[in-house]
Amino acid sequence: MLEVLSAVERDNRITQRSLSRELGIALGLANAYLKRCAKKGLIKIRQVPLNRYAYYLTPKGFAEKSRLTAEYLAVSFNFFRDAREQCSEIFSYCESRGLGVVALAGAGDVAEIAVRSAGNSDIDVVCVIDGALDSRRCAGKPVVADLKAAGEELKAQVEELKQPLEDIKRDVKSANPRDVDWTGPKPVSGPTPEDAMADLEEIERNLDPDEEEE
Repeated sequence: MLEVLSAVERDNRITQRSLSRELGIALGLANAYLKRCAKKGLIKIRQVPLNRYAYYLTPKGFAEKSRLTAEYLAVSFNFFRDAREQCSEIFSYCESRGLGVVALAGAGDVAEIAVRSAGNSDIDVVCVIDGALDSRRCAGKPVVADLKAAGEELKAQVEELKQPLEDIKRDVKSANPRDVDWTGPKPVSGPTPEDAMADLEEIERNLDPDEEEE
C-alpha cells in the first residue's frame, strides 16, 4: 500500500501499466490496489483527456502514507538491530571455536549487515556464496557461485598475504647489520635477523596449516 501511495504522489498521471512495472506486480493487481485505495478514500480518480485517468492523494491518503512510512522505518530499524545482534552472537561463537575465516551464504541485506558486524570482531568474511549473483560484490566482498569457488577465493587471498612475506624474508636475508649507518644511539637489545626470520616462518605456518599436518 505504501508503494502505491508513494507512486501516486510522485506522478498523478501514472498509468496502471507503469505502476505494475514499477511495483513488479501483475496489471490486474495494480488495478485492484488503486480501486482499494479509492474505496478507502486515500486517492481520488479523475478522468483526463485521451481517455486516461489521473490519481490524486487525498488528505486522508497523505496521513496514511505518513503513518505507513513511520511504521516501515520502525520495522526496518528493528530488523537491522536484531540482525546485527544475531550476527555478533554467531561471530562470537565462531571465535570461541577458533574459527577466524567464514563465508556467508546468500547475498542481500542480511549479508551486508553481517559483513559490517564482522568488522567489530576478529572474523574475516572471505566471500559471499550466491549462485544467482556470481561475479558480483556484496558489501565489498566477492560473490562466488558455490563452496568450491569460495575455497579458491580463500586460497587466492592467502597467496596475496604470502607474497609480502616472501619479499620481507628476502630483505631480512640480505640485510647486514654492519651496513646500517646509525645516526643515533644504537639500541641496547632487539630482534636479530634470525629472530625476524623465525617470526616470518611462524606466520607462514599459520597461513598454511595443512602443510604442517602433512
